[in-house]
Order: sequence, then C-alpha cells, then structure tokens
Amino acid sequence: MQKKFLWITLAFVLAGSLQLNAQYGKTDSSFKRWFVGSTVFLLGNLSTTNPPNFVQLNIGYRITGKDVVTLEPKTWKYAWPNGIHPFLNKAYGKQEEQFPGYVREYGLSLAYQRFFRKGLYAELNVMPTLQKFVNTDGEKIDNGFQVFNTYRAGYHIKLFKDRFFIQPSIAITHRAYHTELPDGFKQLDDKWSKFVFGEPGFHFGFNF
Repeated sequence: MQKKFLWITLAFVLAGSLQLNAQYGKTDSSFKRWFVGSTVFLLGNLSTTNPPNFVQLNIGYRITGKDVVTLEPKTWKYAWPNGIHPFLNKAYGKQEEQFPGYVREYGLSLAYQRFFRKGLYAELNVMPTLQKFVNTDGEKIDNGFQVFNTYRAGYHIKLFKDRFFIQPSIAITHRAYHTELPDGFKQLDDKWSKFVFGEPGFHFGFNF
C-alpha cells in the first residue's frame, strides 16, 4: 500500500512538471494572498495498521508572487524511528524496529517558499514539536522536544481558475535537534540517520 501511494505521488510530480501554468508574476498584485489547505497524507488515517491519527492545517500568505509563508499546526503519532524512510526502506513496519509503544507529537511549522519559473519552488520548513512517549500499556512515560526541518522542492499547479491548487513535491527531512529519548526508544532511534532523502509530498489548498 505504501509503495503504491509512492508511485501515485511520483506520477503527480511528473504530471505537474508538464503543466504550463506559471506561478504568480513578480509584479502581479491581483492574485489572492491568503490560502488554507492540508496534505493528502491525511489519507493515512484510513489505514487499519498503525494509523497515525494525523491532523494538519496549512494557513498561508503570499507576501509577493514569489514569496510565501505558511503556518502549519499538526499532530500525529508514530511507532517507528523517524530515520526510516516510510516508503523505500523495508525496515519500516517491521516488528524488530518498532518502538516499545509510540510517540505522539504536537508541532507548529513555519514554512517559507520561494518560487522560480513555471511554478517550481523551493521550501524551508522548520517545525518545533512537543513529544509524548507512551508505552505498550498506553501509559505516558516521558516528554520530549524536537526540531524537525524539511527541505522541499515542488511544483505549484493552479486549478479551477486559481480557486484551488495542488503542490506535488519531494523532500529531505532532518531531525535537527531532539532531547534524549527514553530507554527502549533511544536504542532503536540511534540506529538510524537524522536525515531521510526523497520523501514525497502532496499539498493542496483553497485561495481566498
């Protein structure tokens, strides 16, 4: 299921690269400055195995036609180390790599996008998160803090006369800082890199 989702996402990335709709002109002031949206990873909540209980809301503002800032409150839970690629690494989902419980995170991202030509953009996303570590009995055993960065390249595609948009992308994720994990979680987490390369993304939004 995860591999199928990856191929679908990559197909959208390739399709998006063929679009001729450009991002807003540098001097154009007629575009809608505000937008709200989210990500198709919300569909992961439909999984019957380890659903992430994921929620994300994107609230964005176009400073200019080329410069965009977004606030993204979000929460989710996970039971495998963040250093395992969820689509390309077979270790993800294996019982021997599973935490003795799970991590619930509450984050608030600040993202900056810089647009180039024909909708292509680069993004820096910095997200501090509060962490709650829960054991297999459902009891909280510790709290933590993490700074999770995402370095993203993507493509902005306008839909329905610019009322909506989609943004397929590819990213490098980076756990820039985190407090020490509790025993049992730490040993598994230390086995993996602080970086994950080639993580797909697919955001969507409504302009107003």
